[in-house]
Amino acid sequence: MAKHIKTGQKGEALAEKKLQGLGYRILERNWRFKHLEVDLIAVESDVLVFVEIKTRNDLRYGSPDEAVDWKKERKLARAAEIYMDKTRYDGEVRFDIVSVLWPQDMPTHFDAPPTVEVIKDAFWPK
Repeated sequence: MAKHIKTGQKGEALAEKKLQGLGYRILERNWRFKHLEVDLIAVESDVLVFVEIKTRNDLRYGSPDEAVDWKKERKLARAAEIYMDKTRYDGEVRFDIVSVLWPQDMPTHFDAPPTVEVIKDAFWPK
C-alpha cells in the first residue's frame, strides 16, 4: 500500500477518535454514492455533520484543511443532498473539516505527536 494511503488511513482513525471524544456519534465511514464520498457522517448535538478529513506530513503545501477547495466543497454538498434524500433527513446540517498534521511520518520528526484540529462549520455550500 502506498505511503500516502497509509498516512490518510491513520489520520482518519485519529480524526474519528477525536470526534467521538467530543461527543460525535459516527453514523457512516467513507460513505459513497457513485463518484462522491464523505469521510465521516456523524451526529453532534442533534445536528447531522458531514466531515472531510485531511492529513498531511508537513506544511510544505499549506495546512491540511487548505486542501479543501471549492470543488471539494461542492462535491461534499452534493453528497450531503443525496444522503439526506436517501435517509429522508430534514433537520439541521453542518460541514466540518478535521485537519490532521502527522509529522512523525517524516524522517526528522520521529517523536512529534500528531495534531488534530476540528474546524466546525468550516464552510457553507453556495
